[in-house]
Amino acid sequence: MIIYLPIGVWGADSPSAILRVSGAGVSVNNRPAADSTALYANDLIQTEKNAVARIELTGSSVDISPETIVEYDVDELVLDHGNVAVNTSNGLRVRVGCLVVVPVNGALWTHFQVSDVDGKLTVAAEKRDVYINERSKSKTKDVKESEQSGRSIVRESERKARQDKCGAGYEPAQPPVNGALLNSPWARLGGAGAIGVVTCWALCKSDDPISPKSPE
Repeated sequence: MIIYLPIGVWGADSPSAILRVSGAGVSVNNRPAADSTALYANDLIQTEKNAVARIELTGSSVDISPETIVEYDVDELVLDHGNVAVNTSNGLRVRVGCLVVVPVNGALWTHFQVSDVDGKLTVAAEKRDVYINERSKSKTKDVKESEQSGRSIVRESERKARQDKCGAGYEPAQPPVNGALLNSPWARLGGAGAIGVVTCWALCKSDDPISPKSPE
């Protein structure tokens, strides 16, 4: 146990990929990246205008274009903005909002590109087919087939574009028109006038006191 535990802890914290950098302007977790940088789960990679980078891991490589923000999550990349080119033989996925791009056959070498600019997802299948799966708002990766709300396929040599419904964000519902109308100054003024009329009618409709001075 004395020998096993340190090895287990070291394995859990060991890097699972290497980032190769070309050009200045590449950062990992908001810190400048070296020419070769070890990557861990949930590391955030950002490239500036004239910089590119490559992720190298077992069974996959990912080329990151300039002006791209992507999170490395071992078996999945989370693309926030920009473009990545994936070459994988172990089913490496790319998620953009609620859309997930995944090879149709994860055991075969598949090459595809994914870009996300202003909430528009574009997928190009360079070698073999890929799926575009639509998931719920949840960021949970392990989603059953029955829980996927939609799926489309991009055939080899095809390019497809979709609007990412989650990328635009779940904006809070706007107040109903009736509610806005009731909050207008004219509605408030009318409401105050109506209250005054009702009050005057209740007090002035009769000169008789509410209760007689003496019982009959």
